[in-house]
Amino acid sequence: MVTTAPARRPARAAGALAASAALALSLGTSLGAPAAQAAPPANNGKDVTATLFEWRFDSVAQACTSTLGPKGYGFVEVSPPQEHIQGAQWWTSYQPVSYRIAGRLGDRTSFKNMVATCHAAGVKVIADAVVNHMSAGSGTGTGGTAYTKYNYPGTYQDQDFHGCRQPITNYQDRGNVQNCELENLSDLDTGSAYVQTTIAHYLDDLASLGVDGYRIDAAKHIAAADLAAIKARMANPKAYWVQEVIYGAGEPVQPTEYTGTGDLDEFRAGTDLKRMFTTDKLANLSGWGASWGYLPSGQARTFVDNWDTERNGSTLNSTYGNTYTLANVFLLASPYGAPNVYSGYSFTNKDDGPPNGGTVNACYQDGWNCTHAWRQIANMVGFRNAVAGTGVSNWWSNGGNAIAFGRGGKGYVAINHEGAAITRTFQTGLPAGTYCDVQHGDPQAGGGCTGPTYQVGADGQFTATVGAGDAVALYVQPGASVSGASFNVNATTTPGQNIYLVGDAAALGGWDPAKALPLSSAGYPVWSLALSLPAGTSFQYKYVRKDASGAVTWESGANRTATVPSGGTVTLNDTWRP
Repeated sequence: MVTTAPARRPARAAGALAASAALALSLGTSLGAPAAQAAPPANNGKDVTATLFEWRFDSVAQACTSTLGPKGYGFVEVSPPQEHIQGAQWWTSYQPVSYRIAGRLGDRTSFKNMVATCHAAGVKVIADAVVNHMSAGSGTGTGGTAYTKYNYPGTYQDQDFHGCRQPITNYQDRGNVQNCELENLSDLDTGSAYVQTTIAHYLDDLASLGVDGYRIDAAKHIAAADLAAIKARMANPKAYWVQEVIYGAGEPVQPTEYTGTGDLDEFRAGTDLKRMFTTDKLANLSGWGASWGYLPSGQARTFVDNWDTERNGSTLNSTYGNTYTLANVFLLASPYGAPNVYSGYSFTNKDDGPPNGGTVNACYQDGWNCTHAWRQIANMVGFRNAVAGTGVSNWWSNGGNAIAFGRGGKGYVAINHEGAAITRTFQTGLPAGTYCDVQHGDPQAGGGCTGPTYQVGADGQFTATVGAGDAVALYVQPGASVSGASFNVNATTTPGQNIYLVGDAAALGGWDPAKALPLSSAGYPVWSLALSLPAGTSFQYKYVRKDASGAVTWESGANRTATVPSGGTVTLNDTWRP
């Protein structure tokens, strides 16, 4: 008989999520965020990951070909491939008994074939790696390995585990968190050279099969120095890692300790999005980003939910209907961090394992949610790819739960979480033309659309009715030429202050500071805005600073001047004049 443990909830302090729930591409008014986005292995600018939780590898391969590649996903994250304890529950995948690829999701051959198939579809692969611990009991693994809690033949023996063989009881004690047992799971002595080398060899083996990066499970329970030593022992010590380190207020182990070894999953983004979409209001998302205390945008992977949080209630999940969908739309439209779209399955019991042992015969059958394939979410991946490198512009809200914003001169999204439809004329930075609403139709080659379209005028405006619990999203299709101006100004601020642009053209607010355009602080202290303007347009402009009360301070000196070239963009690199 296989001895199992309760559902494994990694890297989580008791009450830590509750503490962080009150708390990443920044929405133009956040302060101090660095310019870089999260940097998984380069994939032609595509930074969105789809996590296909507990999908068999052959089913993942099919999804890469049918959906992930065509929709523009850069990465797919797959569940742990290593041999684990037997049992139908999902968390058995997180109790390894060896580093052979012999779990319920497929063998070594199917894993290798999946990686090759996804690569052929233009999708890179991130493997979930469980390296903090082994199992909680004794038995025979999914690949036939006989084991006991501290003895895994050919891999580890008793001396390879920490001496604290008690459950973690105190998240205020670093040693307790990193040397004792998470959910009674045998805790590896990751300070041991032998253990470090063994883990590094496992990660190298996955790389030999084509894996492009790793999610390091329960990284909070491994000392940052130990992780650095493991990475140094890898054949590629610069391998991409994204680490699971959940923020806990006042705890000694903090996510910022781990930025030296890779990116991190930013759990506060998910918990805050639940709060904003349920008990707060969307208008307050105007400052969402690193200024909320999150990790720097360049090292944050963001998400609405994952397999732990959808079960413990700390985030939204698919049962929230259009609230969940709109939160994912917002996540993909905003420039903070690198988004991860979670795609799991419905369950009755929190321990329920994957339907059909992980085989997905078809989306939306047998309990498979296929969130990654929902039109309103999947088409926002193309939106995100198209607007890469732009900040937020033309932010609007009704003061409640209807918001809209642009991404420079390349995209625009309106999100309505009110109980009734809204109709208004939206000011965008888009060039004049006809745009596919990718929330309700699929863009086609040559500029066609399977759904509704909107006409954006020469003034950048379009009128739309956005239904209750719905959205509209427009973007410039790849290959289309856009003329305009790129504004960049070096300006230091204090919390609550933000930088705006105003000028003589109507698109620049007509010298009215109330209509000034907010600049993005994603590259703080450089504030940026990309704006579409007709070729040949000459204009005057200045920067203004607004504080939390709305008070306006103009920069000094004469009006600045510029002209949009006949083709392309004029780039303006300025410094605030006090």
